Amino acid sequence: MSRLRGVVIGSALGLLVAGCASFPEQPGPAGWSAAQQLTPQAGPVPELPGELPKAPQGQEPGQSQTPVPPPQGCKDFNPAVVGTCLDPVSGVALTDVNPSTGAVTALATERSTGRLVRVAKDVDPVELARFDVDAAADGGLTGLTLSPTYPEDQLVYVYVTTATDNRVMRIAPGDVLKPVLTGIPKGPSGNRGVLAHDRTGALLVATGDAGDPASAADPASLAGKVLRIDGSGRPAPGNPTAGSRVLASGLRSPGGLCVSGDGSKTWVTDAGASADLLYRVEAGKALGDAAWSWPERPGVAGCASMSDMVWVATSATPGTLSLPMNPDGSFTGKPEPMLGGEDGFGRLGPLVALDDRTALAGTVNKAAGGTPVSSDDRVVIILRPDAAGGSKD
Repeated sequence: MSRLRGVVIGSALGLLVAGCASFPEQPGPAGWSAAQQLTPQAGPVPELPGELPKAPQGQEPGQSQTPVPPPQGCKDFNPAVVGTCLDPVSGVALTDVNPSTGAVTALATERSTGRLVRVAKDVDPVELARFDVDAAADGGLTGLTLSPTYPEDQLVYVYVTTATDNRVMRIAPGDVLKPVLTGIPKGPSGNRGVLAHDRTGALLVATGDAGDPASAADPASLAGKVLRIDGSGRPAPGNPTAGSRVLASGLRSPGGLCVSGDGSKTWVTDAGASADLLYRVEAGKALGDAAWSWPERPGVAGCASMSDMVWVATSATPGTLSLPMNPDGSFTGKPEPMLGGEDGFGRLGPLVALDDRTALAGTVNKAAGGTPVSSDDRVVIILRPDAAGGSKD
């Protein structure tokens, strides 16, 4: 559930899960509060940073016209910041909007610690679960998405690297921790995986090649693929090959997976052998030539498919890249840097569209080569500068 309008929760996640999760199952979050029965269309839109007065030329959107003081410890004064003092963030998801204040509550995952936390402005992160993960190389807790019917069922899906494999897991209130899809190959590299849902409600799973490029082309292997499954891990109805989970093949180490609001376009980012890559996913086809490539390797990570652009977070360089796009998905120009200036949030990992001008993101400034501030790493709401009249960098 990646779109902001239609993401309203009757109650925020209310559980503290103690201890480490073992695989395949262990008792789940018994204290998780029950969801009110709300439809995805109900409820208000939060007052995001984009609702503030337009920033003057040269000033980042998401700020008031009064300069924002620098962070003091975990206290961050930027109104766009939702959560602070995390380890590098690998996944984000919006879960709740306060109907009276517009305040946002979100979930975030940390790759190396295996933590799933709830974050909200000026509130210490609350640990909901901790997965026992192998975070060597690019593995760990790398993927997060919510059920398409999260307001009703509060299901959370994660992608994790265990001691023996990569797998998709599911958490629900009052239930045991359940494996959804196990046996995804694990190797010395290529263990990163990311999650999303398509417009039919099927779960999309982008998997790495586990250090074996040949497996990405092998239709019998779950490695190096975009998979399309149901909530129980079975092949989703309507897949290109009946009985197969494979939607597309040819990945190495995916960093982002995103579907357009109308469901017509699906994109996946990848760390290729010689360049960072963005692919358009077409059902039943090998990924083939990339829609765009970056030999300079900015560290393309999470992505958001907007009506007129694909927005890509970069984890090796500060900010984001915007690829202006025609309605048919063809690009109209070169990638444009955004939010990379001094008032940006630094290097970004996960990125999830909230509406056509805003996204929820997580920073990775504590990772090697980053320049963290005292409140890093953070969960933030970012606004397209071209939607607010601000500068692009």
